[in-house]
Amino acid sequence: MKNKLFIILLLGCTLYAHAWEWWPVPMAQMDTCRDTLHYASKVQIVSSSGTNSPTWLHGNQNGEIALLPHSGNIRAGIVKPATRPNRWFDYNFGVILSGRIAGTHISTVPHKIEGTGFFSLLYAHARLYVIDITAGIKPLYFGGGDEELTCGSLLLSNNAHPFPRISIGIDQWTPIPGLYGYVDLRGGLTHGWLNDNNGKVSHVKLHHKYIGLRAGGKLPINISYEFHHAAMWGGYRIDGLDLGNDFDAFSNIFLGRGGGATVSDQLNKQGNHMLSQLLCLTAKGEDWKVDLYWQDFQEDGGINFIGCRANSKDGRWGISALQNHWPFISGITFEIIQTTDQSGPWHDRDGMVFGGNDSYYSNSSYPQGWTYFGQAICSPLLSPTNSRVWAYHAGIKGDIYGFKYRALCTYARNYGTYKAPKESQNTALLLEVKKIVPQAWGLEFGLSIAGDFGTQHGNNFGAMLTISKQGIIKQW
Repeated sequence: MKNKLFIILLLGCTLYAHAWEWWPVPMAQMDTCRDTLHYASKVQIVSSSGTNSPTWLHGNQNGEIALLPHSGNIRAGIVKPATRPNRWFDYNFGVILSGRIAGTHISTVPHKIEGTGFFSLLYAHARLYVIDITAGIKPLYFGGGDEELTCGSLLLSNNAHPFPRISIGIDQWTPIPGLYGYVDLRGGLTHGWLNDNNGKVSHVKLHHKYIGLRAGGKLPINISYEFHHAAMWGGYRIDGLDLGNDFDAFSNIFLGRGGGATVSDQLNKQGNHMLSQLLCLTAKGEDWKVDLYWQDFQEDGGINFIGCRANSKDGRWGISALQNHWPFISGITFEIIQTTDQSGPWHDRDGMVFGGNDSYYSNSSYPQGWTYFGQAICSPLLSPTNSRVWAYHAGIKGDIYGFKYRALCTYARNYGTYKAPKESQNTALLLEVKKIVPQAWGLEFGLSIAGDFGTQHGNNFGAMLTISKQGIIKQW
């Protein structure tokens, strides 16, 4: 009997110790923060000399800035941040409504005026212990690096307007029980709706799932690996063809199986599938962090791990450094993107299957490709019609006597696609400065100057004036 009691006590202590590892902080540190409700408002005016606004005025802006050269935006709403992430339950939400008018008056292009209203944010999020549930319109970024300085992820970036979605998973790196905080886990599953009525396929759905492991945990050097699977699926073609919208279609998408209404989907995989791996080495100190990262991209094929890919030349390589010890510079990023290989130019030829011509971001069932409201869901340097690219990108940010600044510089050579080759080049520049002026009711004024120079977009110069105000409505 004593042995049984001892065993039960030992198991109980073990389970308690493992459960304690999952608790992010000691209970004594809980409830030290107060919940807050914030208001946020912003007015933006954009004017450019070309047929489009420069790349880094509209790129990676969550679709808020119009592609047309002249636009005016106004947005306002409320946000409740997750101010207590370390307790067993926390929640946050955001509602921001935007209105925009955009147009062009250049004589060489048709006169065009468009006005639209949309939700920049409309979401609710809850965290139950380590499980996160999100529903609504909220940006979804995966790809490593500094989101303010990166040229964008090869898979899911913050370039296009965020799509409605439901997500469940473990969003934050969380220690695995029994491994004493040295190995962390994260992952999730997303179901989204691409309801942009692109005129080609309506009611398209988006599937995304990922799993990640990080070794090192509380050590100063960590290494992490993430595997991502995304797919466009379902919807109805303009001719009325049902591309599969039931549970059987979802199971094919989830498992990467063939099926559906078209011959291509039956012979290959139902939907338009994309895979991406992210490998990151992180070194960190008390007031600094350096990330070395690599991201690959695979289109429609099976899971091919590092070093086993036909398109091994393609990927995104980057280094990102953040620090808050020295003045003037807080972050630096340098990245290289190459997507020109795509497993070679031939998928099949003379009766022989080569397996190349991966045709990133496009698919015969979804001719609009990996886009939402006309903008690429990935990096703005890439698109279904311009998927073969190599580029150098650099970014820097900091604070000089209260003036926050951000500068980007990108050089890209573009080759179109294997099916529709078109060679061009572009240099994209941005300088952004922001300053809060207490004497002007605490308004933040921002000026962004950007330009494109080259044969891809032509020579184009533009500027954006931003006036914003945010604050606390209530605290409890």
